[in-house]
Order: sequence, then structure tokens, then C-alpha cells
Amino acid sequence: MNAVLADLWPYLVLILVGYLPNEIWRVLGLVLARGLNEDSEIVVWSRAVAIALLAGVIAKLILFANGALTTVPLSVRVGAAVLGFVAFVLLKRSVFAGVLAGEAALLIGGYLFSH
Repeated sequence: MNAVLADLWPYLVLILVGYLPNEIWRVLGLVLARGLNEDSEIVVWSRAVAIALLAGVIAKLILFANGALTTVPLSVRVGAAVLGFVAFVLLKRSVFAGVLAGEAALLIGGYLFSH
């Protein structure tokens, strides 16, 4: 049993420290937002803030990459993001299609043009 626990302890720590504290706030948000009108100003504002934060994180990942992503040229990273957005728009606003197209472009471009 100790060998199994030794192999799984990083995942247990990740769940206890990374997942559960965030999940509590998500559930609390769902409970509190249950009665809100989707067109109310607070919901529209919250959605706008969430989208802006996500856009900022994506821009930071593209422009100031770190780790293995630094080996992929900036032009490939930007091109993959643009291709993902175009696929999203053309395929009836499908998030899955946009992510799939962008990821495929990033992987292929990274394979062909990495340093």
C-alpha cells in the first residue's frame, strides 16, 4: 500500500490544495446566482470581467510564453490563436472546434518551426 501511496501523493496534494479550494467558490457562486436574471447588469458585468480576464491570460501566454512554449516562434503562436478564432466563428461559434483548430495549428507549427 505504501508504494501506491508514494506514487499517488502528488495527485492527492493537487486535489486538496488546487482543486477543492477553487471548487468551493464555484459551487457557492452557482448557489448564489441561481435566482439572478441573465440580462441583469451584474450578470452582464461579471461575464464581461470573466471574458476580459480570460483574454488577458491568453494574450500573456501567447506574447510572453515560458517553458516549452518558448521554443515555438511568436508568429506560430499568434497564427494558431487566429486560426482557432476563425474556426470558432466559421463553425457556428463552436468552442470545441476553435480549441481543436488552434491546438492542431500550434502543434503542427511547433513541430515544423521550433528552434
